Amino acid sequence: MKPGRQSVILEIISQQDIETQHQLLEALAERGVKSTQATLSRDIKDMRLVKELGPSGKYRYAIASKAESDDFSIRLKKIFRESVISYDLAQNLLVIKTLPGLAPAACSAIDGMEINGLVGTLAGDDTAFLAMRDNDSARTLYHEIELLF
Repeated sequence: MKPGRQSVILEIISQQDIETQHQLLEALAERGVKSTQATLSRDIKDMRLVKELGPSGKYRYAIASKAESDDFSIRLKKIFRESVISYDLAQNLLVIKTLPGLAPAACSAIDGMEINGLVGTLAGDDTAFLAMRDNDSARTLYHEIELLF
């Protein structure tokens, strides 16, 4: 369902100048694809769509260039390195301690890194939990985090 919806989104933005999420929701509905604003917002984030100035002089959704995508990844990794105080492994969970208020930024960085085996993240104020699919993938990520430092 998600890949199909995202494929339709790519088709729409390549054919039309879509300025808002509301316009995109309407275009999806016209093609028989039901979605909510929250789902669409997640799709836009997952697909790393950006708004760019179109030929008409209005902003529209577009696919981020590889350079923009790499720049995004570099910025997220920097946020991660600058916010984490400590981290530890507990079976398939990684527990990350951050400076106060920065656990959401650390989770955002992690979510944006497309890590294999990552099931999800949960952020409090200064603590983040990373749920991994299994103990092995948790250990692998733990060692990757060590390399960041």
